[in-house]
Amino acid sequence: MVAVGVRAKPHPNTHEIAQRRVPHARVVYVDNDPMVSAHARALLTSSPEGVTRYLEADLRDPRGILGHPQLKEALDLDRPVALVLIAVLHFIPDHEQARDVVRQLLSALPSGSYLAASNFTLDYSDRETAAVARQMIAQGRSDAHPRTRAEFAEYFTGLGLIGPGIVPVSEWLPEVPAHQRPPADQVAIYGAVGRKP
Repeated sequence: MVAVGVRAKPHPNTHEIAQRRVPHARVVYVDNDPMVSAHARALLTSSPEGVTRYLEADLRDPRGILGHPQLKEALDLDRPVALVLIAVLHFIPDHEQARDVVRQLLSALPSGSYLAASNFTLDYSDRETAAVARQMIAQGRSDAHPRTRAEFAEYFTGLGLIGPGIVPVSEWLPEVPAHQRPPADQVAIYGAVGRKP
């Protein structure tokens, strides 16, 4: 189950990466943006062995997603699933609501499932930058809502974190030498992967 928008080429989409490694991988995208829907219908081609579906649904309605017939047709929720919530949770303004969405989705997944998530943060920003970002949010000029590390960690409650744990997403680039990775204040996004016991 994947809750991300479909990217334009040349970057590979999630299903392309997954099916390159596991041809029979089954991927379901969820988004409520009509533009994403139009792109998805044009770009989502699956490997012959795999399945790729797109649901026009709202992440804030996890019961609707979990009950959607196409989701049930595409995924076997009795087998481990990777729930990928990359660059989407910070668009839910209320932290408690975002946390509850993650909990509801995870509660439907069996042991051995994974959560991969990211969220914008101001934890590494200086006071002036953070004040400007908060002002932009208050004025409606930005719809990305920051979470602190502690808030972001709540998404992973009860999960076993996979190393390097909760860190700026640039730390998830082990192939890039540490001195060449962008600093945390420039990345300003937490990322983590957790496994459901």
